[in-house]
Amino acid sequence: MIASGRPLPDGPPPESSHTAALAARGTLRSYRRGLLLIQEGDLGNTLYIVRSGRLRAFASGGQGKEITLGVYGAGEYVGEMSLDGGPRSANVETLEATTCAVITRETLLGYIGEHPDFALEMMARLIRRARLATESTRSLALIDVYGRAKRLLEQLAGPPAADGARVLPDRMTHQQIASHLACSREMVSRLMKDLETGGYVAKREQRIVLLKTLPPRW
Repeated sequence: MIASGRPLPDGPPPESSHTAALAARGTLRSYRRGLLLIQEGDLGNTLYIVRSGRLRAFASGGQGKEITLGVYGAGEYVGEMSLDGGPRSANVETLEATTCAVITRETLLGYIGEHPDFALEMMARLIRRARLATESTRSLALIDVYGRAKRLLEQLAGPPAADGARVLPDRMTHQQIASHLACSREMVSRLMKDLETGGYVAKREQRIVLLKTLPPRW
């Protein structure tokens, strides 16, 4: 599973009162940066609610290629797809030092029994993630690498400053961008170099800055 400090395209929903109440019933655990929390294909019966830090969900294929499915911060949760007893559908790693409330399947089902409306809330989140996955798949199929990069950078960039520049809130490496775009790091590096040469992007304090509107084509 975008990085980004936030899932695409419109950022994470705020933490609900149900999520906070459920987190209070879990076991609080801290994890170091770069830890593989969930491995695709494994069986699991735990839900992870992020209290601080960020998690990245991703799928991996042959030759070490990865595609980021989402990046989740405080108030969001991962791991709910395996609570039906099936295998994990994706990998999840920590992007930074992260603290999670770990919820067992029994605790979750007990909470839903007491608060049935929380099941509808979970369903709404699953539908939202499915829609984002569908949009990402369509993007990969129909838009070229530059088109996907332009879309990603513009969605992640903050509002314009006084000089019109837009700063990405999180530090993103070329490899992280490549994982979002399902392409090689070398392709991203060439693309970003050309955009810098053209005066479209720059780096400030290790963050990407969009200096002006990106060109429609590369």
